[in-house]
Amino acid sequence: MRDPSTLPAYEVREALLSGSLTPDDYVGSIMDRINKYEGYVNAYITIKDEEKLVEEVKRSLNKALSARRQHPLAGVLVAVKDNIHVKGMKTTCASKILAHYIAPYNATVVERLVNAGGIILGKTNMDEFAMGSTGETSAYGPTRNPWDPERVPGGSSSGSAAALAAGMATLALGSDTGGSIRLPSSWTGIYGLKPGYGRVSRYGLVAYADSLEQIGPMARNMRDLALLYMVISGFDPQDSTSLPDWHINHLEAVNKGYEIGASGLKIGVLEDLVDHPGVDTHIKSIVNKAATLLEREGAIIDHVRLGSEIIDYSLPAYYVIAMAEASSNLARYDGVRYGVKEPPKPWEDWNTYYSRIRSTHFGREVKLRVMLGSWMLSSGYRDQYYMKALKARRIIRNRLNKLLEDNDILLAPSAVTLPPLLGEVIDNPETLYALDLATVLANLAGIPALTTPIHLVNTIPLGIQLMAQHSVKGEEALFQAGAALEEATKLKNLTANPAPPKEAFSK
Repeated sequence: MRDPSTLPAYEVREALLSGSLTPDDYVGSIMDRINKYEGYVNAYITIKDEEKLVEEVKRSLNKALSARRQHPLAGVLVAVKDNIHVKGMKTTCASKILAHYIAPYNATVVERLVNAGGIILGKTNMDEFAMGSTGETSAYGPTRNPWDPERVPGGSSSGSAAALAAGMATLALGSDTGGSIRLPSSWTGIYGLKPGYGRVSRYGLVAYADSLEQIGPMARNMRDLALLYMVISGFDPQDSTSLPDWHINHLEAVNKGYEIGASGLKIGVLEDLVDHPGVDTHIKSIVNKAATLLEREGAIIDHVRLGSEIIDYSLPAYYVIAMAEASSNLARYDGVRYGVKEPPKPWEDWNTYYSRIRSTHFGREVKLRVMLGSWMLSSGYRDQYYMKALKARRIIRNRLNKLLEDNDILLAPSAVTLPPLLGEVIDNPETLYALDLATVLANLAGIPALTTPIHLVNTIPLGIQLMAQHSVKGEEALFQAGAALEEATKLKNLTANPAPPKEAFSK
């Protein structure tokens, strides 16, 4: 048997249940890789004890073997982004202000994971409060790309992507507000899905921008991605944004892609986004390669255009909305109710106290976005910025949906460039925010979007993005097309063996 840390989840489950793989060997293989690489990859904020994990795997297997109902993730170790509540574990959002916050309950997605037999391995590193595109704004230090530790893995779900890519988890959960699952997936050789808005419960997700964000699955192959998505998706009465259940077997859609490729699908290549001056030539070439592969797999390829005004206004509209909602959501962190609890100085009034706590415990990027968001919502500027951004979102959503009436899938870049070196863009907001150019469209429109790896450039796997209608038909097409690309490229279950970076690194 191959190294258990590199096995897909469906093989791990079967091997554990059949007894051909023991809990000790499975957990031990992943912990060996964590012990070997975590010191400089920095994918985790919290990791469970090895002995405790072994016992949890054994209990999960016993339940699965004795129960009449299926446990699709029996014994499988899952990494969870640290803005998702796991009862009894820290939920820091990679921020000093929540350094001591212990989650009092499970997020709905975590409850569903546990009920399916999954085991929470640990909480992964991320950009602070999910605000970042490189994985460098964490209060616990940056995460490094396992394929090239001198480079970033992408953010904000940086730890989840890096843990999967380095074999330090079998499955992972991330969250995506403007590309936070798809961008790191694109730069680390994994498969990542931003579900359509309302398809996965947000109950237990620490809010950044409520109208844009979704929890989503991350995996090293399409079958695992479908399996994890089927577990976590569906209606949740605890989430007011949750949609009624859609009865889809995503594994069937994946198998269809394996069997008949992309036959029956019409795919539109977003030509003006591919040819945008902000998109690197390497990215253009892999999008074109993906189109060629899909055509060989039976798809009908068309070239469509969003319109330059749509692309030009999508990024500003996204950041206005995201920052405005962030300024409201982060107002609750005051040093009194959550995490850090420092008493006021005898001479401080409450405004002075709140200001001190927030200035010392929020990171630079978070403070920047909160201040800009508050300004955009202030008297005299709300109509000028926020209301116009909402109108732009509606136009963008209508335009994308119009294109999807004539196409099953829209093919586009996921990342717009190769992953930058650590420190290369973090101090340049214009360059940093431009990394989200290709991904914010799906969040503004609320449609599902998938990243799949296509090609290796200088040993770094790069992915593309597929977008579909927010419907049963759309999701089925998305998983079929993703599976067809996986079959065509053979880029699945990729696992990096990170070399130590040249520069010294510590958490």
